[in-house]
Amino acid sequence: MKCKSAIAQVDCRVGAFEQNLKHHLEFIDHAIADGAKLVLFPELSLTGYTLRDLAWDVAINPFQNKIIAPLLEKSRKISLAIGFVESGTHYGIYNSAMFLEDGEIKHIHRKIYPPTYGMFEEGRYFGVGKTVAAFDSKLGRFGMLICEDLWHVSLPYLLALDGAEAVLCLTASPTRLSGEGTQFDNQVVNYEHHRTFARLLNIYILFSNRVGFEDGVNFWGGSNITSPGGDMISTAKLQEECLIYADLDSNEVQRARRFSRHFLDERPEFVLETLRRQLKRK
Repeated sequence: MKCKSAIAQVDCRVGAFEQNLKHHLEFIDHAIADGAKLVLFPELSLTGYTLRDLAWDVAINPFQNKIIAPLLEKSRKISLAIGFVESGTHYGIYNSAMFLEDGEIKHIHRKIYPPTYGMFEEGRYFGVGKTVAAFDSKLGRFGMLICEDLWHVSLPYLLALDGAEAVLCLTASPTRLSGEGTQFDNQVVNYEHHRTFARLLNIYILFSNRVGFEDGVNFWGGSNITSPGGDMISTAKLQEECLIYADLDSNEVQRARRFSRHFLDERPEFVLETLRRQLKRK
């Protein structure tokens, strides 16, 4: 893995698939012009987040629907990670992310932990993803997660064990305020997560968060790229659309793992045995 990566921190319009698609193409062209080989968009970037019953109307099977043809064509020049509502073969729908490269759909990840608490109601509309796996790209080996997925330590751990050197996280994180600090509450917590996972697993974390307003909810942006050593090497502004860039390099993963061997010394068989014992007791 050795490439220039980009994060497209964009606003989205609820239910306006074609308008959002056009917006994607504009940002993709800018990323191509700037020499990026990979660009990551936010969660549900093609549809908007607060969909409710509109989710059925904007759901697509990307293998059958020609509406993504312009994205497939662009993927011949740059690899793309994009959020959308997926229509499954049994007509259920999922909050999903697709990875496009060389005119093909290389990988799809269905959100494993769609939240249904507080202001969130994804569980009312979306099915639950049942698999998580790393995948090979011409740029390297990646994993994809969607927002709440990255709040469950098992998922980045499993992706790293499966060989992912970078985890691409598509997010729609709403703004939360309290106290008198200069940062949003969830900005602080998310950044702590990114640095922790990146440092413990010695992987890159690419976090693409959206901006804008939907149904009275604001999304804060602040997208960032964190190195395998836990350093935030590129961070976007708050509340503004933008592109940010950082170089990804397998040599940095190698250096981090050899400098501190905690990931190389990981014992997944011990974890598996312990989990089996614990599950038997329940």
